[in-house]
Amino acid sequence: MNFRIDLHVHSRSSGDNNADPEETVSEAILKKLDGIAFTEHYSYGASEHAERLQEKYRDVIRIFRGVEFSALEGHCLVFGVDTDKLLPKHAPIAEVIKNVNSSGGVVIPSHPYRRVNSIDDMVFKLSGICAIEGYNGCNMHAYNLKAVEAAKQIGCRFTGGSDAHLPSEIGSCYTEFYEEVTHENLVSLLKSGAYTGKDTRKISKTTIDYMNKWFM
Repeated sequence: MNFRIDLHVHSRSSGDNNADPEETVSEAILKKLDGIAFTEHYSYGASEHAERLQEKYRDVIRIFRGVEFSALEGHCLVFGVDTDKLLPKHAPIAEVIKNVNSSGGVVIPSHPYRRVNSIDDMVFKLSGICAIEGYNGCNMHAYNLKAVEAAKQIGCRFTGGSDAHLPSEIGSCYTEFYEEVTHENLVSLLKSGAYTGKDTRKISKTTIDYMNKWFM
């Protein structure tokens, strides 16, 4: 049984858009996703709305909660811990990984090759990351290709997430797990590597060739 989860979703609680969380959930249901993860910017507490929505839609879709943490060097997705209690703002990425891992969570560098808020080739120097976000729905395809290739070189898995800031963007990229995902096993499945990132966007070969030429 494959289980499709958009692991990177924002709402108005992130402070940079007006997306209503419930509209976002409704769009995910329409697109037949099995789950989404609200990963609001900066603060784990900003995704508190996910708890209410999970209770309301528990029989239809799984709603998970994480955070897109702004480490000193760039952004990363964190699941399984409350970063508000665990980390100071803009902590160095090495400190984020150490503290999150020791507390039972996981760290996934998000959009590592985007030109801003990204850790770039630091992915090759860090130990302890769970995976790399390979397919990001707000990225140019060439940046995603670099992330996927980096994951392969490091020998870790790669995830997918839309990085949605509008309900319509939900599901453009997602993570396909090879078994059912629950709130109890999300972190352990991320550690297991039993998944892969997916990109549903229609990208022509001409566009791919162009981006590979100028951005790789």
